Amino acid sequence: MKKATLRAYARLIVRSGINVQKGQEVLVYADLDQPEFVQMVVEEAYKAKASKVIVEWNYAPLEKIHVRHQNVKTLGAVEKWQLERQEHFCQAMPARIHLVSEDPDGLKGMNMEKVAKSRQLRYPILKPYLDRREGAQQWCIAAVPGVAWAKKVFPGMRASAAVEKLWEAILDASRVDEDPVAAWEKHNADLASRCEYLNSLGIQKLHYTADNGTDFTVGMIPEAQFCGGGEVSRRGIFFNPNIPTEECFISPMKGQAEGIVYATKPLSYQGQLIEDFSIRFEGGRAVEVKAAKGEELLKSMIAMDEGAAYLGECALVPQSSPIAQSGILFYNTLFDENAACHLALGMGFADTIRDHHNKTLEECRALGINDSMIHEDFMIGCDSMNIDALCADGRTVPIFRGGNWAF
Repeated sequence: MKKATLRAYARLIVRSGINVQKGQEVLVYADLDQPEFVQMVVEEAYKAKASKVIVEWNYAPLEKIHVRHQNVKTLGAVEKWQLERQEHFCQAMPARIHLVSEDPDGLKGMNMEKVAKSRQLRYPILKPYLDRREGAQQWCIAAVPGVAWAKKVFPGMRASAAVEKLWEAILDASRVDEDPVAAWEKHNADLASRCEYLNSLGIQKLHYTADNGTDFTVGMIPEAQFCGGGEVSRRGIFFNPNIPTEECFISPMKGQAEGIVYATKPLSYQGQLIEDFSIRFEGGRAVEVKAAKGEELLKSMIAMDEGAAYLGECALVPQSSPIAQSGILFYNTLFDENAACHLALGMGFADTIRDHHNKTLEECRALGINDSMIHEDFMIGCDSMNIDALCADGRTVPIFRGGNWAF
């Protein structure tokens, strides 16, 4: 891939993604797959006047070794220096960049029960710090190719060719063209106009149906609104949290979901794949899950805490989206969620509440935003999906027909 193109992508992540401010710290989380690109991102952050850039490297094989040899208590411990670091983040509010490239099967065989128990020990200790930063930081999730990921997406190709092809797919989906910043301004405007229409309808419920058996109704929070594209932090900074993105999303009312949904793409969770699954809801809660592959993993996911079995997000993505039209199954949520309508189990988004900047996090959750230690998207959109909005004035308004926008 041409260095000039990669440099433009790095600049997009820094300038339009996190929109780093002069004197702000930046955290970059990355796997070991593309160190040269990480270097470009760091350089672009400093060009944007970041005061300090910290890179934290991840490596899945090491994570498996740690889980194998440490006990749950050790894995779940939060040391004093880690709490001091969390406090520093609350004071400094650094911008965060997550560069995903992990192998979809990279943690296969790891003891997930031990991982779940250790996360359950750590989360209550870290949660107060996470809540303090909720909505205040800019963050951006973007992607770079890893060899194992590329080979999964393009099997049969030699490694170098697969990586190059995955680069092309990532950059195309991320709108990295001659002027990517301008392309994102136009894209954000289109998403904003769709959200404006949805928010004008006074939607009380969404009803989903599809030929695969999906028949599902979910309630809306009266004070919530559809969002899409860029966001504004509590400190008034505009940023794009996901590159790419094609969704208009909202957080639904906790406790109002009935029916069954069938997944249309695999879910990569904790480095393992869950495939061909369905989830049935009663009283807003996932009460039954079935999967051809990874069923026990899916059951453990919705048992992580009290909120894990409830919904945190409903997202609308047409089958006409560029990622869907590419025909590529990425085995990566960042991309696959932008190729199909999806739901998310777990934590909801307080910033979908109108005037959320003038409300506390507790007030947003009291209105119906779900709280959980997880937020896991799974795809339900397909060519036969119809979605109707049941509105406060008694109208039933078509939102999707045949997998695409009905307006």
